[in-house]
Amino acid sequence: MSTFTNWVYLLSAILFILGLKNLSSPKTARRGNTLAMLAMLTAIVVTLLDQRILDFSFIIAGLIIGATIGAIGAKKVQMTDMPQMVALFNGLGGGASTLVATSEYFQMTGEPQANILATIMLSIFIGTLTFTGSIIAFAKLHGIMKGSPITFPGQKIFNGLAIIAVIVLTILFVQDPGCLPYLIAVLLISMVVGVTSVIPIGGADMPVVISLLNSYSGLAAAATGFVISNNVLIISGALVGASGIILTKIMCVAMNRSLANVLFAAVGSDGGSASGASGEQKQVTRYTAEDAVVMLDNAQSVIIVPGYGLAVAQAQHVLQELAQILAQRGMDVKYAIHPVAGRMPGHMNVLLAEANVSYDLLYEMESINDDFKNTDIVLVIGANDVTNPVARTKKESALFGMPILNVDQARSVMVVKRSLSVGFAGEDNPLFYDDKTMMLFGDAKKMVTEIVQNLKK
Repeated sequence: MSTFTNWVYLLSAILFILGLKNLSSPKTARRGNTLAMLAMLTAIVVTLLDQRILDFSFIIAGLIIGATIGAIGAKKVQMTDMPQMVALFNGLGGGASTLVATSEYFQMTGEPQANILATIMLSIFIGTLTFTGSIIAFAKLHGIMKGSPITFPGQKIFNGLAIIAVIVLTILFVQDPGCLPYLIAVLLISMVVGVTSVIPIGGADMPVVISLLNSYSGLAAAATGFVISNNVLIISGALVGASGIILTKIMCVAMNRSLANVLFAAVGSDGGSASGASGEQKQVTRYTAEDAVVMLDNAQSVIIVPGYGLAVAQAQHVLQELAQILAQRGMDVKYAIHPVAGRMPGHMNVLLAEANVSYDLLYEMESINDDFKNTDIVLVIGANDVTNPVARTKKESALFGMPILNVDQARSVMVVKRSLSVGFAGEDNPLFYDDKTMMLFGDAKKMVTEIVQNLKK
């Protein structure tokens, strides 16, 4: 590999690092994406030129097909489906690593080194596991499979034995690299482990799963980089793997749970009818958009708490219009963002950015939680678990210990929700039955639109 190529790879690595740095804040995230894309484009171009490829026909065809699919997906995929799209991206990254590592094995000549053979098996294992695991995550998020945990007797033991089998087969493969069945066996076991490791994870933990699978895809890419001796692939894969692990840790801290608990505790549900622990029937008072306007007319401060229901209803644009009207009337308007709100890391930030909400109005949980007790009205749009006070008191709850937004400490609360159904943790929310809470039942977009229309009158 030429000195010039390595220098360009170094430049790409710097751009990748700067891109990740900028992705740490909503204000600079777009710039971070641009830098990362530029880094990848630079790395791809110089790699193709360095390899002195004589016929670029298939490469150009692949670029055109891939760019077309990506462009159409970016335009057509709704914000509610963005977590599924990210899951597919993770899976495709893992699948690509598997294909490259496998093809490298078939192109080997002479006596292959033991470390390369072991790395090929590692790349195939992680890449294939990422691919099938991401497909399951996609299916759960898209409703093709039920979002609640799927378990079977001896599941953990089965997964453990499968990983031991992969290690044994890898050792045998290193000793006898000509035995193709070893490689095929690892490939098949990895496919199964990807499925069995994700099906027991519930809907509430999907943000963690997505970030973890993203880390896996990076590790698979880094391993493949060692297989083909490509420095920029090693660096970029390591960066993705490390950042994914860090993000996974952040998500776990936000839920006050360990990664082991997320992966193996089978917590969560599809969401369903609300029911108290004793099966008692609870009553709430249904309020209208007109009632909400009366309250808002007398408020000086409003905090908006968005959740997955906002994404489902595609109500982010009309919500931004409501926020602008309130601000024009002199009210102090803020958005409170919980780290695990939605179905993927940063889901609410991306959703509100689509509606051109100013980044200065977005506040993370730690910086806004003390403001709730001095706020006149909190408007909750489609959020449930992240506002549930049960997290503070009910030790047997899956939510217990999770830091939540202190919505219940506000002077008044408005909750826009389709029904009293529980969240993905399967826990009824006592906030809905509080005397100071106004329940506005219905589609979030329709309800907020009615509020806006009444405010304009």
